Amino acid sequence: MTTIRSLAIALPALVALAFAAPAAAQRDPAYEAARAAGTVGERTDGYLAVIGGGDAALRKMVDDINIRRRAIFARRAQAEGATMEEYSFTAGCLTIARTQPGEKYQAPDGSWQTRGNGAPVRDSRCPG
Repeated sequence: MTTIRSLAIALPALVALAFAAPAAAQRDPAYEAARAAGTVGERTDGYLAVIGGGDAALRKMVDDINIRRRAIFARRAQAEGATMEEYSFTAGCLTIARTQPGEKYQAPDGSWQTRGNGAPVRDSRCPG
C-alpha cells in the first residue's frame, strides 16, 4: 500500500493535478475575494471550507471546487495505488503550504488559522 511518504515522490505531479480543475475557479474574482476575506480556507483533507457560514453563492462555489478536486483525487489516487484519504491528505498538505499571508487554513488540531508571514502549521506527517 502507498504511504504518505511514498506519495511525496510524486509531489510535482500531485501539485499540478491538484490545482488543474479548480484553477479556473481560483482565478474567479469571487473566489479570490473570498480567500482574501477569510471566508474560505484550505482544510487538512485537501478540500475547501466555508468559514463562518457564508451565503448560498459562496457555499455553491466551494462545493463546485470540492467536487472537481474529489474527481482529481480519485483519479490520481487510483493511478498512484493510494487511497483517497492518503491522496487528499497529501494534497491538503500542499495546498496549506501554498496559502498566502492573510489566508485561512486548518491547523492539525482542527482550528482555523490565518497565515502569517511564516510557514503555516502543518501536520507532522506532511511530506517535505
